Amino acid sequence: MSVTVRVPAKVNVQLAVGAARPDGFHDLANVFLAVGLYDEVTVTPADELRVTCSGPDAAQVPLDATNLAARAALALAGRYGIDPRVHIHIDKDIPVAGGMAGGSADGAGALLACDALWSTGATRDELLALCAELGSDVPFSLVGGAALGVGRGEQLTPVEVGGTFHWVFAVADGGLSTPAVYREFDRLTAGTPVPEPAASGALLAALRSGDTAALATALSNGLQPAALSLRPSLADTLAAGTTAGAAAALVSGSGPTTAFLAEDEASARKVADALMASGTCRDARIATSPAPGATLR
Repeated sequence: MSVTVRVPAKVNVQLAVGAARPDGFHDLANVFLAVGLYDEVTVTPADELRVTCSGPDAAQVPLDATNLAARAALALAGRYGIDPRVHIHIDKDIPVAGGMAGGSADGAGALLACDALWSTGATRDELLALCAELGSDVPFSLVGGAALGVGRGEQLTPVEVGGTFHWVFAVADGGLSTPAVYREFDRLTAGTPVPEPAASGALLAALRSGDTAALATALSNGLQPAALSLRPSLADTLAAGTTAGAAAALVSGSGPTTAFLAEDEASARKVADALMASGTCRDARIATSPAPGATLR
């Protein structure tokens, strides 16, 4: 018997970042939007806990106990007194270390898959609490759709979305370390007041109405200057997509994936083709949002 879960990538349509807290984390106002790029996580009974991975850039995915999928299995097993002898296979399609929560998605997917395999009877709230222990983005990977995350991003409130948004994601060569991007944010903001993060009313209204033009003017990412500081070449990718007609462009989360909001499917195709022709990215992926969260297949 095996269980497979499909789990989406995310884009941060707003990422407001506060000053570093004493625990090293940052308070956030993080508006997540799940997008239709997916990993699939399959769990199968085995003699021991092991992780395998296939798909683009699978060689970059750790296969030891640091993998969030393995950590999720261990956390759930520990909570319910289960011997976590499972083979976890991750079929990757979300960019690795790309600022689209691929690792978090795998953690949420493994948690839901192991829960179904072991029939733990865990409630949704119990699964979300385990997700929050695993990482700031993992709860949203479980629920999908759209949500405002506060605290370090793990405290979620659903956000209404009134339409479909079209995106192009430009995949960069190599990844960016999220902790390194936050350290660069701290360096860049040292000695200056950092405002308390708050959700943008204009952005939430644009999502509710499904208004692409309004959303384009409201997108923001407080980590973008830090990501560009560490990877200046991303500015060329942003410029290429904007020149091709994207309604808006921003770094996705901590990067280095860049996200381009398009008016419709035809515009998204035009932007993707232009990005590939520009030579400023390794791949350009088209997707729509919102997308469902972790789902049993």
